Amino acid sequence: MSSQFKTVTIAGGTGTLGYHIVEAFLNDGSYDVQILRRKPETENEKAKLLASKGAKIVYADYDQKDDLVKVLKGTDVFVSAINGLVGDEASRFYDNQIPLLSAAKEASVKRFIPSEFGSEFEAGVHPFADDKLKFHEEVKKSGLEYTIFYTGLFQEFLGWFGFDVKNKKATFYTDGDKKLNTTSMPDIGKYVVESLKIQKARNDYIKVAGAILTLNEYLQKFEQVTGSKWEVIEDKDVIHRYQNKIEPIPSPHENFKAIVAQNKQFEDLDNDKFSLTPRPVIEAIEKLVKEP
Repeated sequence: MSSQFKTVTIAGGTGTLGYHIVEAFLNDGSYDVQILRRKPETENEKAKLLASKGAKIVYADYDQKDDLVKVLKGTDVFVSAINGLVGDEASRFYDNQIPLLSAAKEASVKRFIPSEFGSEFEAGVHPFADDKLKFHEEVKKSGLEYTIFYTGLFQEFLGWFGFDVKNKKATFYTDGDKKLNTTSMPDIGKYVVESLKIQKARNDYIKVAGAILTLNEYLQKFEQVTGSKWEVIEDKDVIHRYQNKIEPIPSPHENFKAIVAQNKQFEDLDNDKFSLTPRPVIEAIEKLVKEP
């Protein structure tokens, strides 16, 4: 099935995930790709590299709607890959994306893909997740076509999540037999590209996972790659200590990691709607182990 779309604009296209989404569109070769960056114009090595591969770099003041509309004119698909923050205060996902959605609608963009690309949370679990859910509703009300992706934890973030390669130590915030959905960032980019040719992706949620393993199974792969037996630390009371300010008080990041670990993993995957075979998770683990 061919895509009805031709021009794609990615906000955050030089960021952690956005870079891989841009690369996937460029490698596909079927689309005119532009990366939206904030004014003022600044030097960026990733932007230079992607421009050398065929991406167009455009700049806009996110606080000026007319400026955003001008650069989005002619865009068929808008992908938001802006970063969010996790801390004591609510993230800025909603506030940062509202101007993009408003400008996309005025510029007659055909499909809007918001910056989700994470785990599926219920309302009230964490301000970061609530901010995303609130924005989902704005996207649905906008009248634009949309696709919302749930991909689980980025496999490249397993080190952040508690698998400490340097010290051969794993911190579990829940039982070791708890399953965790993960997907590599290059695969996420490929899923986004292919979704434009899939009918199910129109005005719907897409749930994909590159791997669904227990924490113990991820640990076994780290031990296999490193050739070492790892120490395991269980800390299941992080959320309770954080909420009640009990010493040692966890950081906001530790609290969020524990919420992710204890969150129910989404089911009813849409992997079978795609031609993509996800890369083995051990490839991401091997790369993490080799990092200095």
